[in-house]
Amino acid sequence: MTVGKGPDGSPVAVVTGANQGLGLALVRGLCRRFNGKGTVYLAARSEERGQRAVGELRHEGLSAALLVLDVRDTGQVAAGADLLRERHGGVDIVISNAAARRTPDRPDAETVREFIDTNNHGTYRMITAFWPLLRDNGRFIVVASAFGSLRYLPAHLHGRFNTEAESLEGNETVMDDYALLVESGKAAEAGWPPSVNVASKIGQVAAVRIAARLHREQARSRGILINAACPGLIDTDASRPWFQDMSQAQSPDDAAVDVLWLATLPTGTTEPYGELVQHKAILPFHGSPLTAQNRTDA
Repeated sequence: MTVGKGPDGSPVAVVTGANQGLGLALVRGLCRRFNGKGTVYLAARSEERGQRAVGELRHEGLSAALLVLDVRDTGQVAAGADLLRERHGGVDIVISNAAARRTPDRPDAETVREFIDTNNHGTYRMITAFWPLLRDNGRFIVVASAFGSLRYLPAHLHGRFNTEAESLEGNETVMDDYALLVESGKAAEAGWPPSVNVASKIGQVAAVRIAARLHREQARSRGILINAACPGLIDTDASRPWFQDMSQAQSPDDAAVDVLWLATLPTGTTEPYGELVQHKAILPFHGSPLTAQNRTDA
């Protein structure tokens, strides 16, 4: 795994959206890997829930530090980055995991703004604030899903996610434009899939690919990797309302295994870089659009 290069040589990691579910499992896994020789920040927007999660880990014999951080708040994200810079001089592992929750009883038009602000703009805020903190051989992981592929979009929309030319800010504008279409009820007419989850995940993976392109030279020279991770179906409060059969779902701790593998790839690893990875395999960003008969939106 990566080795920290701070004053005491110990690694530093931060996981957002970490007071429950996959995020908490990721913190737990990193604490075990660090084995008391590093610092894992459990980032949560609620101090109360974050403290409860830190206490839960303490009862398991694990030590995590609470970082109150709402990825929807640009100032708070910047302050979190400043705190780690002051305390440690940098960070070795960043896992951007925070995600807004959708429920079947609320239409996407009512929730899309918060959803995009958390999942997409939150990813953007984490990349822009925490990338400069990455030490040599650092790892930056964005938790997304297998839906983050252009194959889930009709061909005429693929150009909206030109990751070889677009800026991170331009990608955010695409997501804001999409949110407006959903709110106005015009998204389907424009060809977007029925679920905002698909567009959002594509936007997240696009952000990873753009950041990887923009920072490629620096990342290669310093051994830094940035990737998106699909953990697969997880049995959590967020996913249960959407699936009648959860018999194949993983526990958060099981789902965390592959994400942690990606986040702790050893020094000298050069691939994957700027990819979407599921179960240690790269999922292609480009591909032929799925037909209506074999596409499933979640």
